[in-house]
Amino acid sequence: MLHGAQRGRFDLEFCLPSECADRLACGAADIGIVPSIELERQGLELIPGAGIACRGAVRSILLFTKGSSEKIRTLAADSSSRTSVELARIVLARRYGAVPSVDSFPPDLPSMLQAADAALLIGDPALRAGAAHLPYTVLDLGEEWMEMTGLPMVFAVWGCRKEAASADLAPSFADSCRFGRRHLEQIARREGPPRQLSEALALEYLSRHIVNELGENEYEGMRLFLRYARELEP
Repeated sequence: MLHGAQRGRFDLEFCLPSECADRLACGAADIGIVPSIELERQGLELIPGAGIACRGAVRSILLFTKGSSEKIRTLAADSSSRTSVELARIVLARRYGAVPSVDSFPPDLPSMLQAADAALLIGDPALRAGAAHLPYTVLDLGEEWMEMTGLPMVFAVWGCRKEAASADLAPSFADSCRFGRRHLEQIARREGPPRQLSEALALEYLSRHIVNELGENEYEGMRLFLRYARELEP
């Protein structure tokens, strides 16, 4: 939408999915890439075909624990992704029988693990963490979900306020997604280093771990995730 055929069609602003959800909720935006959990919470229209998902290890949604997962009672979470926090709760409850209290923390692993039994890092901090070299048990929540359900995990989707919905939105977003996927090397080269990520890591992440074109299998996984999330509600 910045460089392809859709350039200039939309008035673009860039922020985290959780912030996008807040802007849709207050009417400051019509369309946003929002945590999948927000679709039902806000009654948004889904723009199908594009989003953020994985079909196994995602590499950027990591749960660190000082002991066994079954004994987690407190979880320090970076709250900038609401779907990831909900996914952590679902995986811990269904796979490990743990129902921890969750507190919001800045994404600093040592301080998080000083305050809680486990820590959830997402996005760039998770990619930078060098999990393989740390003295903690590390769960990749994309991999955990896939092993638990056999279905992809959908983290974020394009959602639209009902009054702004139109039939031509889905093709525009699908075309823009495909344009981006054709230019992953340029994206990794431009966007990786400013985030303290090597170009090679950024390219591996975008090409091997993240799925952007969503089909029925992804939406089946999303529906199951939303059902599990409802069942966890008090």
